[in-house]
Order: sequence, then C-alpha cells, then structure tokens
Amino acid sequence: MILFYFPCLSGIDFKIKTIELRGKKIKLQIWDTAGQERFHTITTSYYRGAMGIMLVYDITNEKSFDNIVKWLRNIDEHANEDVEKMILGNKCDMADKRAVRKERGENIAREHDIRFMETSAKANTNIELAFRELAEAILDKIAGKETTDNPDRVVVNRSTGERLPAYKACCT
Repeated sequence: MILFYFPCLSGIDFKIKTIELRGKKIKLQIWDTAGQERFHTITTSYYRGAMGIMLVYDITNEKSFDNIVKWLRNIDEHANEDVEKMILGNKCDMADKRAVRKERGENIAREHDIRFMETSAKANTNIELAFRELAEAILDKIAGKETTDNPDRVVVNRSTGERLPAYKACCT
C-alpha cells in the first residue's frame, strides 16, 4: 500500500491512496475538508465527479453527528445519483467519552440505505476495512454498469474459449 500525504495550507487535505483489490491496483483520491462550512462551494464541485463519499462524524461530538443529515442532503443535491456513500463514526477508541450511541449511526445509515461502521483513526481500527468496502462497492457498481451498458456485448471465457452473454461476465 502506498500513501501520499499533501498537507494543504487552505485547510483541505488531499491524499492519494493506492490499494490492491481483486488483483488490480486501485488509486483513491481522498479530499478531506473536515466538514468545514467555509469549503462548501469547493466540496460541492468535487461531489460531481466522486464515485464514493465517506461522511465522518466524531462519536464524542453530538454536533458533528447532527451535521450528517445536512451533508447527506448536500450530496443528494450535488453528487451523481449512483455515488456510493458510507457513514463512519470515528474515535471509537474513546468509548468513555461517547456522546453518540452506535445505534444512532446505524439507524441513519439504514434510513438512507448506506453503509456504516465505527472507526478509530488514532488506533487504526476499521480504517483499511472502510476504504476497502467502499472501493469494493464502487467496483461492483462499475462491473454492473459495464454489463448493462451494452447488452449485445459478448464476453469470452479465457480458460475455455466459450462465448458467454455479458451478464455472466462476473463469473468467468
């Protein structure tokens, strides 16, 4: 795994993370605005090209959780309708200072039909898993689009040479 970190003086962090998934190297561009309102115009322009968005709240901060609904609305207005989303409750290593119960995060994710998990950046809990899960969901969606975008496409099973309908491509 390769991680490049470019601290940005304007308050937005940009990271590139490369992960290996299904035998392919997947390059993730990560834009972190820390939910700051002053970057609202910038973030909405990045939504348009995003294939996946992680919304992170601090489990020790009720206000950060309350902002999740606002950000979800914002994403619905500005992102592609098929963007993959995930909610992360961060700082799960600080259970003694918890202000937001895990069930609340699970409920909002269920209401919006998106993924949820609790993480800890400090303790490195579920961080890799969260990125991997979101990347998997994006790859699944891309693979589904490729097979439905061209119903006349023929896929050949490389091991047998057999011609398969495109919808069976995932099984070759």
